[in-house]
Amino acid sequence: MTNRRATFAPTPARRTAGLLAGLALGAALLAGCSSNGADTDCGLDACTITFDRGVDASATILGIEAKLIGTQDDQVTVEVAGEQLSLTTGQQATEVGGFQVSLDSVTDQNVVLRVARNPNG
Repeated sequence: MTNRRATFAPTPARRTAGLLAGLALGAALLAGCSSNGADTDCGLDACTITFDRGVDASATILGIEAKLIGTQDDQVTVEVAGEQLSLTTGQQATEVGGFQVSLDSVTDQNVVLRVARNPNG
């Protein structure tokens, strides 16, 4: 008599659930976001960072660090990928280290910055 172990093929629902879980984990690992004094919302190629004003705020996103250095009116000084930038709301995105950096908004409470991988670089 031979003992055989029964094997069950995964159902389509289980395969789909496993695939979705794997994709979600992969996206989270690729985005690799962490922050201090900031909130991040990341996709595969871009992140929006909402810095809290009045604190030492920074975020590590897409493999680089972004820091809020200072604000004055609608002008913000940030450090992204080791380079300091002065940005103004509505200004065209600035290229730094293979990324496009733009300032979405400045309020009394926070600063919203968008960092995206440069599609050409």
